Amino acid sequence: MSSFILRRLWQMIPTMLGVVLLVFFLFSFVGGDPAYLLAGKISNKEQIENIRTQLGINQPYYVQLWIFIKQILTGDFGVSWATNEPVSHIIATRIGPSLTVLIPIMIIEAVLAVLVALGVAYVRGSLTDRAIMVICTVAMSVSLLVYIIIVGQYVLAYQFGWFPVQGWGESFSENLFHYSLLPILLGVAVGIAPNTRLYRTFILDEINQDYVRTARAKGLSEHKVMLKHVLRNALIPIITNLMIYLPSLLIGHFLIERFFSIPGIGREVILAVERSDFPVIKAITVYVAAATMLSNLAADLLYKAVDPRVQLK
Repeated sequence: MSSFILRRLWQMIPTMLGVVLLVFFLFSFVGGDPAYLLAGKISNKEQIENIRTQLGINQPYYVQLWIFIKQILTGDFGVSWATNEPVSHIIATRIGPSLTVLIPIMIIEAVLAVLVALGVAYVRGSLTDRAIMVICTVAMSVSLLVYIIIVGQYVLAYQFGWFPVQGWGESFSENLFHYSLLPILLGVAVGIAPNTRLYRTFILDEINQDYVRTARAKGLSEHKVMLKHVLRNALIPIITNLMIYLPSLLIGHFLIERFFSIPGIGREVILAVERSDFPVIKAITVYVAAATMLSNLAADLLYKAVDPRVQLK
């Protein structure tokens, strides 16, 4: 297994280089001149040239590319153009609030979706199955803004007073069990419907396989067939979906972070885009790409843990 991990890490290098080149190209040739963005509307040619010199964008492109690569290797992306705060400090302080909300959402959502999908697959074709699928379809059709603004902040927080409307504190326990409860509840409510439909499809695909009919012919109960055989094999595509979903968690729930004033990565990305804060955007883009590749590696290792028949080659 160690040789497989080392080989996969080695294979990530050319992929990461491709990401670096793409990011550098987009921000150098498509993103516009940063000097004009920083100088503002009231500026002169001398100010713009001074800014270019400070940023190093008056140097040849190969020099700029090497500077960008050194920033990635050292983890030092300079300072934010908007706040003058080190980019590394921004990411280090924003990742905690994001994970405090998003990891519970992912775990609770995955467990509930798998359990509901198993249940409806067990009674497949029945009225209960059809009713739950209709409910999931309706839930998927409702905008996230409706969940956040109307259901969450207005009804549950403002009218009933069960949760705080917004806020974030210094204590981890206070954030997790007080400020994060409503965002977690809404995140689970939004994600459980599409995942239930998807996981139900995975489970139904396994139910129709020959090994399931063989297990039933041996006299195993439907409960054992579903839990011991069907679920175990359906976990492979479920793990794939979760691992693909994991990196996008950091920026995928930016609306939740924005509306609930959670100082996380998602909200920071939106602020950086609004301010044209290129150092922050570039750093987060590179980190998300690296997280995506590492999550794919983690998925392969989990395949082996779930199904010993999987060979890591």
